[in-house]
Amino acid sequence: MRRLIPTGVTSRPVEFAQDAQPAPAPDEVLIKVEAFSPNRGETFLLEAPEPGLMPGKDVAGLVVQAAADGSGPPAGSRVVGHPPMGGWAEYAAVPTHSIAVLPDALATVQAAALPLAGITALRLLRTVGAVTGRRVLLTGASGGVGHYLTEFAATAGAEVTAVTATAERGARLRELGAAAIVHDVGEADGPFDVVLESTGGSALAAALARLVPDGILVWFGQASRTPATLNFFDLLAGPENAVIRHFHYAGAPYGRDLATLVRLAAGGRLHPEIGRTADWSQTAEILVDLRERRICGKAVLTIGASQ
Repeated sequence: MRRLIPTGVTSRPVEFAQDAQPAPAPDEVLIKVEAFSPNRGETFLLEAPEPGLMPGKDVAGLVVQAAADGSGPPAGSRVVGHPPMGGWAEYAAVPTHSIAVLPDALATVQAAALPLAGITALRLLRTVGAVTGRRVLLTGASGGVGHYLTEFAATAGAEVTAVTATAERGARLRELGAAAIVHDVGEADGPFDVVLESTGGSALAAALARLVPDGILVWFGQASRTPATLNFFDLLAGPENAVIRHFHYAGAPYGRDLATLVRLAAGGRLHPEIGRTADWSQTAEILVDLRERRICGKAVLTIGASQ
């Protein structure tokens, strides 16, 4: 089969190679991949790839071999999956605890855009608790996670202020329920009960300063790739007893959260924002555009016929 492997070349980070079809473990299904969605964090790993790196964590397609232990769906099932690696290939082995069956109402391309970004958004909101009636500041809002967070939080009754680079990118977030769009954290009209911060650099300190006393800031990324610096004495003059919490989405099995995302998307209550769809022969170019923030929302690559 064919798979995409790292090149270590910044201008063309992946290329095709021949590889053996994966042999699933007893608790894994073998999926014929029809679509996959890269994440911006993966583009950073490709800049200096470690030996043996096989990228690809968000896939959708058809089960061609059921799990030997009897768990998971039968062969012929349409599924979305979140494997630990190796999804940018014609076939992928995925643990049954990290897949969800797709209904006819949800297209494969839409499903491929759900896993990492959607799971991250779900788990971020669980981290901060109920947001109904609370003011939420979201930085880096125009990426895949930001779109899902905006829609989830606004639907739950939060007043969301989204930080985006341009008005064009903010327009879609308005449609998804954002109450305000700003292009710099310094323009945000606080204070806020909750800050969801994914930019790093100077944005973290500026966002923290806009918290209410006892408010919470959840730091879940550093998209600017610039280290953040905090001054203790500035905090003394800012929100009292502020909580800063580091967040990483990984942890418990992903199947239940994937099933939730599938149910919401199929029911028209969650709208994957796909900024680019292309054949996987264009993956290298798409990865560069994703890394350089030229794609709003998610990018999805298709392999052969997909729906």
